[in-house]
This record gives sequence, structure tokens and C-alpha cells, in this order.
Amino acid sequence: MRVKILILVGLLALVVGGFWFLFGRADVARLSVDAVSGAKPKITDARKQTIPTIRIAKAVGWQDDAKPVAAPGLFLTQFAGQLDHPRWLYELPNGDVLVAESNKPPTPPEGITDVVMGWLMNRAGAGVPSANRITLLRDTNADGVADIRSVFLKGLNSPFGMALVGDRLFIGNHDAVVSFPYVPGQTAITARPTEIVKLPGGGNHWSKNIVASEDGRLLYVAVGSASNIGERGMEAEDHRANILEVSIEAKTMRIFASGLRNPVGMAWEPTSKALWTAVNERDMLGSDLAPDYMTRVEFGGFYGWPHTYWGGYEDKRVEPRPDLLQYTKRPDYALGPHTASLGLTFGSLGGFQNGMFVGQHGSWNRVPVSGYKVVFVPFGANGYPNGPMRDVLTGFLDKDGEAQGRPVGVIVDKAGGLLVADDVGNRIWRVSAPR
Repeated sequence: MRVKILILVGLLALVVGGFWFLFGRADVARLSVDAVSGAKPKITDARKQTIPTIRIAKAVGWQDDAKPVAAPGLFLTQFAGQLDHPRWLYELPNGDVLVAESNKPPTPPEGITDVVMGWLMNRAGAGVPSANRITLLRDTNADGVADIRSVFLKGLNSPFGMALVGDRLFIGNHDAVVSFPYVPGQTAITARPTEIVKLPGGGNHWSKNIVASEDGRLLYVAVGSASNIGERGMEAEDHRANILEVSIEAKTMRIFASGLRNPVGMAWEPTSKALWTAVNERDMLGSDLAPDYMTRVEFGGFYGWPHTYWGGYEDKRVEPRPDLLQYTKRPDYALGPHTASLGLTFGSLGGFQNGMFVGQHGSWNRVPVSGYKVVFVPFGANGYPNGPMRDVLTGFLDKDGEAQGRPVGVIVDKAGGLLVADDVGNRIWRVSAPR
């Protein structure tokens, strides 16, 4: 009976949402994406919504010889194809590339919001079952195309982040950090995993990215919230909306930074040695709010969620916490509203020197849509951004506004090329500069 009720409610929600979409009642952006980007983005008044704006690019995949468009002076090749929802990338010291083919774990919907979000994710190409594996890709002749492929790890639990420390490979499953023994050059691991720490699993934000400290003693784990603004109750947010610090030897963890709604990409800035993260902000405040961002993460830092956004703007839908305002840190760089900025890596490529490359998965609740590209933010000698975003890889939307692909994880490989995981196109693209 409960399932039938949920289905009926879901159908009603789709009808209402479809009416809202078709008759143009969605909230339309009054600012450009560029205006809501950078160190000093424009922050408009919130336009609180009961029914969310829905404008998602339907996933159609790449047809015939269609492909993304690299910035002038750069070249594009397909590093690997025929993957199953590739989300995240990691390069091993010998140049082998690991790709996590993964998706959200199966969870029953708990209400109308979950039913509607499930429909939206299906339309966006994100509703496929999780392959629960990591595939190894090897380019033996250095031509920018992987010519050896093998199943490296299987039977995982919605894997995402990967990090090699010594002879142990650590994997961020949705509900735990686990490790496996690793031998350089091997193309498959059959050993059983060792659990390091348990993590809060499931929820709206299931992915668990991990990076290791320089000395190899610690792991940093990005854990998103279970909800938009804590509407499921804050008890459901225990150890969520945080970056956690894990001791590998002791198998313990503590909160490193909090108030980060959905941190995903993490990268070390080489000048300052500081940890940076890309964060997806909250929904249903209109097409101009709130900006997704990247920020330097400081130990003990509180970044506002769910009470405030962008360093102190109060979310009137949430119980006020004025006692926290003086401790709330403002993010360092806005990446535009609803861009779903996920991938983050530091590097250089052709005319794009010394900065962060950001994979923007693309919006589902902004008119017009935002994201659906890879951008670059230059950094200065002080270890902070010092210029506007620039497009590196575009063309993920076709002439009809449908999604041929959606970029997620990004890494710079040993040869200097930028690898981009495309979870709708089921491919990995490689962007390179002339030698």
C-alpha cells in the first residue's frame, strides 16, 4: 500500500512539475553565471520556492562522430569509451588510470521529494544501476588512447574516491573507507578489503571522495549532506556535510571542517600545500542562488550549512543560529549557481597555467541551465585564485539543449593531458596541448 501511495504521489508530482515546466512558471535567472562567480559574486535576494524550478538537460549521449569542443589551441581525443557511468579518476605512479564506474546505491524513496528526484536523475542519465567496479586503463604507446583495459576491482559498494599510500590502495565506498594490497603494474586485485572506518551511507549525496596527506598518515574524506537544508532532521546529518580526517594506522576519524553541504572534489594547492574542495550549495532559492564554490579548507572551519550561505547570508527556511555567524567562513571562489561543480584538480595545460580545473556536471534547477563544461581558474603565487573562470571543454549540450555528455572527475596525467570522466557519454576524454 505504501508503495502504491508513493507511486501516485510521484505521478501527481510529475504532472505538477511538468505543468510548471511547460508553462514557463519556473524562476528565471536575472544574473549571468559570470556575475555569480569569482571572489566577489553578486548575491541577490532569495526567491524561496515551494515547487522547485525544473530545467534539466535530457541525457541523449554522443551520436555519430559528435564530441566536446576543446578551447582554441588544445586537442581532444577519446581516451576510453564504452564505460558504465564513469564518475571518478585516479592515476597510479606507473601511469595506469583507474576509473570508478559507479552510481548511487539503491534506496527506497521516503517521500514525494525522493520520487521526483528519482525521475529527474533518470532524465539526466544518473538513474542507472551502479556497476560497483573500478576499471584499469593503460596507454602502452603514449598516443593518448588506452589500449589495455581490465576489471581492477569488483564487488564494491558505490565506490568513488581512490588514493594509493605506499603499498595500499584506499577506496571510498559510499558507506566505508576500505583498503587493498597493491603491487605496481598489476591489472587486477582479488584480495578481500580491509575496513578502515565506517561512513554515513546513502542519502542525497552518496559519493565519498578521498585524498591522502603528503606524509601518508591521514586520509581526508568528503561527505555530503543527506538533504538539501536539513529537512530530514539534523540527527540524520551526523558526520555529514563535512570533510573528515582519518588516521590510517589508528582507524579513527574526526571532523576536519564542517558546514560544507556537498563537498566532492578535493585537491592540494602546491604553493601553500593547502587542501581545497569544490562544494555544491543548496537548492530552491531561485536560479541565482546559492553559488557553488571552491574554497581552501581550514581545520575547524565552519562554512555555514545549513543556516547560512556565502559566508553569512541567512537561509530563512532554517532555524537561525546567530551564535554561529561570527565563526562562519566565507568561501574563496564562487563557481556559478547550480553548476554542480564536482571535479577538481590543480595543474597546467597549454595556455591554462597554474590553476584549478573544475568539472561542472550541470544544473537541473536553473533557467537557463548552467555548467555542463570544464572550466579553469588561475591561481596566484599566494596560493589563491587571481582571475576569472575560463572555458576549457564545452559542447556537452547539443543544439537542442540536450546532454550528449556530463563531465565529472578531472585529473592531469603524467604526460600533461587533462582527463575528463563523462558519465552520460560513458567515455573519458583527453585534452592536450601541442608538444
